[in-house]
Amino acid sequence: MSAPQITPFGTTVSGQDVARIALHGHGLTVAIITKGATLQSVRLAGVDHDLTLGSDSLADYEGKMRHHGSLVAPVVNRFKGATAPIDGKLRKFEANQDGKHTLHCGAAGTQHKVWQVVEANDTAVTLAVDLPDGEGNMPGNRHVTARFSLHEGARLRLEVTATTDALTLFNAANHSYWNLDGSASWAGHNLQIAAPSYLPTDDDFCVTGEIADVSGTAMDFRRGRKITPADTVLDNNFCLSAGRQALRDVLWLTGTNGLMMTVATTEPGIQLFDARSAQRPGGPTYEGLAIEAQNWPDAPNHPSFPSIELEAGATCVQVTEWRFNRS
Repeated sequence: MSAPQITPFGTTVSGQDVARIALHGHGLTVAIITKGATLQSVRLAGVDHDLTLGSDSLADYEGKMRHHGSLVAPVVNRFKGATAPIDGKLRKFEANQDGKHTLHCGAAGTQHKVWQVVEANDTAVTLAVDLPDGEGNMPGNRHVTARFSLHEGARLRLEVTATTDALTLFNAANHSYWNLDGSASWAGHNLQIAAPSYLPTDDDFCVTGEIADVSGTAMDFRRGRKITPADTVLDNNFCLSAGRQALRDVLWLTGTNGLMMTVATTEPGIQLFDARSAQRPGGPTYEGLAIEAQNWPDAPNHPSFPSIELEAGATCVQVTEWRFNRS
């Protein structure tokens, strides 16, 4: 295989060099930056616009766009009250959401770190990061890898693996925003999700613990429907299964131009956020949909949810694929 195109992407405010890795093959051109293991760009042959929301500025990714396209770990989403039990002991984490809750592990999240390139070729790259015991008050020396690869059928695959030397929590997710039309809003896209239930949230967007049937609600996307910001409010986890499964198709997003993205994942949940408050610098709100395959949020605080515990010596493997085609 030929070598990938690796170019400088700037230097962080802390003085770390960031690289951009461009992958090409199977009808896709994809770029990943090492800051946050971030999916910066996804282009499909014959389509004249990017399918995901990115930036050419590292400063943007250190600022308002710190979650755009990044790999959020060790635990994505929220801990209500900034606490969670681990091995029977209640631990306190950074309360970076309104001084009350933990969002995306706060400053200890991998979205803020510069990952190392382990290996790369023209169709795949593996990045890695080490998380020391006690960082963010999370136990275990943890090693995390993220492998992005391109496959036949215009498929982009992300495989995340994690190991630890002590019982810990792990639930990673790619946090990309998608707009298949290349327009100022996702309005008019058609959304279908193979989820019979979802997790309602409180006024702080923390899950209540209820597992609600989607039947007869605005959260029923099983047959697919056209969505607009006026009639679709999203910052919720959709429950796909009661635990990790073999890779299967779970979500279908179709633009008004007929371009479709199918999302497959091993994960039991998928979080959608409508970007009502996540615009790019100078850009509009509702520009793209955040689609985050993951385990259910705040799981340690809800014993009925699938566990996100990772035992010492064990390996967690999370796989997500995005497949693109035109009707």
